[in-house]
Amino acid sequence: MNMNSPYTYQQIARAIEHLTATFREQPTLSELAEKANLSEFHFQRLFTEWAGVSPKKFGQYLTLEHAKSRLRTGAPLADAAHDAGLSGTGRLHDLFVSIEGVTPGQFKLAGAGLLLSYGVFNSPFGPYVLGALRGKIALLHFLTEGDQPETILATAWPEVSLQNDPSALQPLADQIFAQTTVADMVNTSTKPLPILLRGSAFQLKVWEALLKIPEGRLVSYDQIADAIGQPTASRAVGTAIGANPVGYLIPCHRVIKKTGLFGGYRWGVERKQAMLGWEAARVEL
Repeated sequence: MNMNSPYTYQQIARAIEHLTATFREQPTLSELAEKANLSEFHFQRLFTEWAGVSPKKFGQYLTLEHAKSRLRTGAPLADAAHDAGLSGTGRLHDLFVSIEGVTPGQFKLAGAGLLLSYGVFNSPFGPYVLGALRGKIALLHFLTEGDQPETILATAWPEVSLQNDPSALQPLADQIFAQTTVADMVNTSTKPLPILLRGSAFQLKVWEALLKIPEGRLVSYDQIADAIGQPTASRAVGTAIGANPVGYLIPCHRVIKKTGLFGGYRWGVERKQAMLGWEAARVEL
């Protein structure tokens, strides 16, 4: 069974939504399977293949107490990234990606006439549109029903021309959700994925700080504000995080409220919960 099929994710997302809403009542396997429109046997197998853990264990990752415990481990982001590079089993994003940042004004001077290639691909968290300029990822936007990829791309990059060319982007897409570990990145000649980010100087600082959050770690908006040297700017940090144009690779899903509540997410709360539980399982395996 293809774990990256949009139908698979939709089934799992319905179960996660129910699990999140009712985890205090410890929903039964039968309840969750019904939400996914599957038999108990097939749901248990599908969910475990997707997450790497049972639905019950996954539910534990979504509890408030688990989120609080991950926040309490929040060392300064630079230290957290360093520690993960030495001992973590998850993918360290400042090894996995290489970013180039430009302000809108800078891009406007050089952006006219550029061609943005794009394609729609599937992931463990549903379909997404991927856009690239000169081989650099410029957008990763998860899609919901009714979304028009061309409209999303044209809104984000209005100065460029669009070319639907998924075959050219397939090598990039194949790397994004690969089961790559820190050791793999250090011990092989794999090049980091190139990302082109366009935003204000403040936004670029916030997005760069997000890269230092290791897989399986959660931080608060206040911690991000501290990390960029503007401790009173947590509200502005939240706005910048909400404008992140490159989902998953720039891990804005790892930022939650200091109370331990997950908060909102540009691409849907259920998708954020799916990502956090999925990453927690990978780190602990």
